Amino acid sequence: MAHFLDNKTILITGGTGSFGQSFTKYLLDNFKVRKVIVFSRDELKQFNMQKEYYDKRLRFFLGDVRDLRRLQRAFNGVDIVVHAAALKQVPMLEYNPFEAVKTNILGSQNVIEAAIDQGVKKVLLISTDKAVQPINLYGSTKLCAEKLFISGNSYSPDKTFFSCVRYGNVIGSRGSIVEILLKNRDAKKVFITDERMTRFWISLEQSFKLVLFALETMAGGEIFIPKIPSMKLIELFEAIVPQAKKEIIGVRAGEKIHEVLLTADEARQAYDLGDYFAVLPASEATAGGRDKFKKIIKRGRKVAPDFCFASDNNKQRLRINDLRKIILE
Repeated sequence: MAHFLDNKTILITGGTGSFGQSFTKYLLDNFKVRKVIVFSRDELKQFNMQKEYYDKRLRFFLGDVRDLRRLQRAFNGVDIVVHAAALKQVPMLEYNPFEAVKTNILGSQNVIEAAIDQGVKKVLLISTDKAVQPINLYGSTKLCAEKLFISGNSYSPDKTFFSCVRYGNVIGSRGSIVEILLKNRDAKKVFITDERMTRFWISLEQSFKLVLFALETMAGGEIFIPKIPSMKLIELFEAIVPQAKKEIIGVRAGEKIHEVLLTADEARQAYDLGDYFAVLPASEATAGGRDKFKKIIKRGRKVAPDFCFASDNNKQRLRINDLRKIILE
């Protein structure tokens, strides 16, 4: 149990998304928090959550991360912010780039500024493997958000701390390939972009534990990465729709064959913490010096400088039967 959350007020931007809804329930069910605030622009989902998750500690705040003044109002009296709000559908954002920038980049800047102005203690960005060596607009905007969060520590040293978590595809999240296939389990034919394609996979519960670990450990400026399994997409289809005929259609715009969570360049300032990696800021002077990260440096071991954590070289594999078990659970 994370006792550091006792009597704390936690706000989740994008709180009506897949992660936000489940994490809200997880916090209310397992921790002695003072208050959980759901911040999002979707009034219908907030209304439905209010009926489903009735709890006197739960609050709702309509607003958009594009609106700095609204964020400043919402962050008043908040101890911890988990920034999960983002536009994230890769093909859609390729055709709507301005909207992606407004929400994912400028919205993240607004979160940073509002948190500093209101004296929030800890702010954690939910990032993605798409931000690593990005080839699409979504990944590029999340890379910018990461950079903004790391640099945010320079504007409020020892007062407001900013860090990131970075992980892969969430099994069963809204709009994911898993959810789509589960809704079409009787499909006679499915389309696969490339037989070689691999992806990282994480369960919602694993993402919660990562977020809690990061919030408890962070000193400001780290990127926390979980050691999660990978799987070929063709095996994913085999697990959910084994009877369907598979047609190869080629890689779509903005799509990679393999994803990366930790690059060889980042490995130079990364530490192995057992279940997680922690990437420290490249500029330790700007981030406050090595003393700031002595807990991580003492607890972990230095990652090999040429190490790369990619979905195709990952030794931890998610097997077909394992995925079926997770889906059933």
